Amino acid sequence: MNTTTLKRSGANDGFVLNEGYFARRNLLDWLFAALVVCGGLYVFFRYQAHMDVYEKGILLGVIPAAIAMGWFWRPLRALMLVVTIGSLLGIVSYQGDLARAEQVFWLKYFLSSQSAILWMSVLFFMGTLFYWFGMMASRAEGGNSSAFEAIGSKIVWVAIGMALIGTMVRWYEGYLIGPDIGHIPVSNLYEVFVLFSWMTATFYLYFEAQYKTRALGALVMLVVSAAVGFLLWYTVVRGAHEIQPLVPALKSWWMKLHVPANFIGYGMFALAAMVSLAYLVKQQATEKRWYKLTPLWMLGVVICFVPIVFRKSPVDVGGSNYWLGYLLVSGVITGGILLGRQRIAERLPSFEVLDDVMYKAIAVGFAFFTIATVLGALWAAEAWGGYWSWDPKETWALIVWLNYAAWLHMRLMKGLRGTVAAWWALVGLAVTSFAFLGVNMFLSGLHSYGEL
Repeated sequence: MNTTTLKRSGANDGFVLNEGYFARRNLLDWLFAALVVCGGLYVFFRYQAHMDVYEKGILLGVIPAAIAMGWFWRPLRALMLVVTIGSLLGIVSYQGDLARAEQVFWLKYFLSSQSAILWMSVLFFMGTLFYWFGMMASRAEGGNSSAFEAIGSKIVWVAIGMALIGTMVRWYEGYLIGPDIGHIPVSNLYEVFVLFSWMTATFYLYFEAQYKTRALGALVMLVVSAAVGFLLWYTVVRGAHEIQPLVPALKSWWMKLHVPANFIGYGMFALAAMVSLAYLVKQQATEKRWYKLTPLWMLGVVICFVPIVFRKSPVDVGGSNYWLGYLLVSGVITGGILLGRQRIAERLPSFEVLDDVMYKAIAVGFAFFTIATVLGALWAAEAWGGYWSWDPKETWALIVWLNYAAWLHMRLMKGLRGTVAAWWALVGLAVTSFAFLGVNMFLSGLHSYGEL
């Protein structure tokens, strides 16, 4: 209900009229809301015969959620509009024939799911580079630092748009292959890496706008670029971009809730880890004794070692060459960060800002990861007959949850700050990465449908 409140203004004992939430909405806000409602209701009445009661409930719940997000952060409205137009253009261009992906110009080069996701990959790499150009460029009068960072930010926005268009069109392509094959594209590692990439980038852009600084983009976008690098390897070497039928356990409406909630958690945890890396780099900026930098050197060694883990088969020549290149790039990046840490530190926000972003990212990530864990337990009860079975994926999800629960407890109860909090958040990324990827690689269980 639209309400207003009165409060005393202070020394003058006057009253100030505070407008209610809905009274603060302008014409564009209501126009956006009307478009979302019309679009949502059209989809509901057009496709309700193909949805069960739970899917109808999810769709109807998405309508107010989309309106609330567009009102909360206005850049999302432009993103939603562009994604809607691009997705509809791609879907209409197919005319019910999947072969048109190779015949229609804008499908072949821009709007088919694979083309859009490849554009996403290139644009995320470009955005990361421009953020680094801005990081290293001069900020003096006439310098190009701010311009580079602004370009990087805009490129990342376009990359997110292409990722979402690719996701929507891929959803439609699945149904063109066969009604029993089509599904929401969040079911395998290829699809969730796309999800992780655009979600993490979007969360970063929100913090960038809130704190009015683009200096963190150079470091935060590294984790997105790393995810895109894995996605490209997974596409080229494993052919993971091919749309596959769902395994029986995944044929559930629970997937539409559990997986996105999970990856909001993963994305926020990854963002917090990169902010904690920025904190440690800034802290060690003036340190001249190299033995004092041992922790950061060890971090660099770990990052460079990651590609070796993925070389599971010595005869996999393409994969080996790819990860050798990844190893070299990782070494150059980590070495460059250490050597240029003083210049990087000058560009980074204050310790207070870094600490605040780290805390908020972990808090939001933990909330959604908790929701995802509960939803996963309910889904497990329906699919396998029990809420918890100590499957390796479930066990490591519990470890991740306990890790961040302990971090937040120490933060709120004991005032955890500074170096310990930063290192803990960084270690948390390693734990989360193993829960996300390591379990699929080295352990088997009920979640083995996502194995590498």
